[in-house]
Amino acid sequence: MARTQGSHSDITGPKVRDAALRLFARHGYAAVSMRQIATEVGVQAGALYNYTPDKQSLLFDLLKAHMDDLLAGWAAAAQRLQGRDARAALEAFTRFHIHFNTKRADAVFISYMELRNLSPSNFDEIGALRRDYESCLADILEAGQHDGVFNIREPRITAMALIAMLTGVNTWYREQGRLSLPEVETLYWNMVRQTVGA
Repeated sequence: MARTQGSHSDITGPKVRDAALRLFARHGYAAVSMRQIATEVGVQAGALYNYTPDKQSLLFDLLKAHMDDLLAGWAAAAQRLQGRDARAALEAFTRFHIHFNTKRADAVFISYMELRNLSPSNFDEIGALRRDYESCLADILEAGQHDGVFNIREPRITAMALIAMLTGVNTWYREQGRLSLPEVETLYWNMVRQTVGA
């Protein structure tokens, strides 16, 4: 089907992804049709296929983009930690994870809730990216364990537990709430520090 008049890939493509992200987060992947996404964007249903092969590809692209941005964001933050010890790196990771994810609540939500709807090959690719991110934290914990800065037995399991705890901020934090985001980061850093015996 022809592209809707006035539609441009550099404008409509991101609108398609943004609409899918909102609808998947609000209603769930299985409940959302391509027609609903098209209606949200303001194009005919057939026009969506100019921007994505199918709904599965759309979900995969959203989850992959989130993980790519997360990994790139942490890589940039980690660059600024050259020469710092594991304790400083762990605090930086804690604050980064909370700050990054609270700005992307819908992306975080579908990244956890819609994994089960990925095809096996797509699931494996997203799973590998998630393990890469977990390894960033596990490496910090292992370095701290080696240097005697942290008192932990299982750095990899501890990394997964800490990420789950930090991601949980998204379930309750609201900008209009009693605590500012930096205050929340500090509270969670204190909990993380106590967890690892720093």
